[in-house]
Amino acid sequence: MQLTVKQIAEMIQGTIIGDEAVVIRGISGIKEAKEGDLTFIANRKYLSLLKNTKASAIIVSRDIKNTSNSPLIQVDNPSLAFGRVMSYVGPEEIRFTPGIHPTAIIGENVALGKDVSVQPYAVIEDYAAIGDRCIIGTGVYIGHYTTIESDCLIYPHVIIRERIRIGNHVIIHPCTVIGGDGFGFATVKGVHHKIPQIGTVEIGNDVEIGSSVTIDRARFGRTLIGNGVKIDNLVQIAHNVSIGDNTIVVAQVGISGSTTIGQNVVIAGQAGIIGHVAVGDNVIIGGKAGVTKDIPDNTHVTGFPAREKWEDMRFQAYLRKQPEMIERIKNLEERIEELEEMLREMNGNAENH
Repeated sequence: MQLTVKQIAEMIQGTIIGDEAVVIRGISGIKEAKEGDLTFIANRKYLSLLKNTKASAIIVSRDIKNTSNSPLIQVDNPSLAFGRVMSYVGPEEIRFTPGIHPTAIIGENVALGKDVSVQPYAVIEDYAAIGDRCIIGTGVYIGHYTTIESDCLIYPHVIIRERIRIGNHVIIHPCTVIGGDGFGFATVKGVHHKIPQIGTVEIGNDVEIGSSVTIDRARFGRTLIGNGVKIDNLVQIAHNVSIGDNTIVVAQVGISGSTTIGQNVVIAGQAGIIGHVAVGDNVIIGGKAGVTKDIPDNTHVTGFPAREKWEDMRFQAYLRKQPEMIERIKNLEERIEELEEMLREMNGNAENH
């Protein structure tokens, strides 16, 4: 890589503050950057690093002025802009040659689109349909009657069971299971009887699903993942859950059955949501929050049980004062006991007279 600041700014539609002729030879994080590197700041809490970074140019948001000795490139979204530069200068993209590897197993009446790549030891069962330009990784299993639309990337060892529908431009990372049975049992006299799960899973367009995610099929109907949803690693989504468009689900989240999640929701790491609740649009659920009831639109909740952020912060402040309050209560109890003893003595003296 050897580009001038001017060339990079043109690539990302940025505005330059400083010397546009500076040559950039590498990319790095702002703390690790050295002379010749391009870096970026997306989070304002790192602004203090501007003065000390050794980077030769920094991508920043448009409201950041020149508080650095190095040139700044102002853009609307620094993280996205830096990502575009990385795509341009990063390692060459790995490409898979279209075709079916000899070790792959393709069932009867399978429909394969144009330029599909099926890698070693993949299994595609009868009546499945794979759209144009899809890549089916090593050891992937695709069940009967499952449909995958165009331009999807299915990484190795993904399992997509029968009668599942997956949209266009979907990425599924290794070891994820789509369409496993929902956790449904009826308990009679202490014995757990399995309830058939005969529904499906539908995944929209432009969805990305991390590694080791489990999305269970519906008992009836469908489990739905909307368009543009991004799901991190190690997430559990139970049967009949519905997740609205452009929602983000961070690692280790658990969503119980028949829960409805709105659009543009952010569910932070390790949050848990009980079944049969509704989460509105534009909601933020904080890390490790426990959602036990419906959440209206445009609400930010934290804590367990989850409550509005301002309420939970006040509650947490009270909790931190508990040792002090306990000590005050002990002192008050001792003082009350002393007063009661004084009253008893006074009453006794009065009776003697």
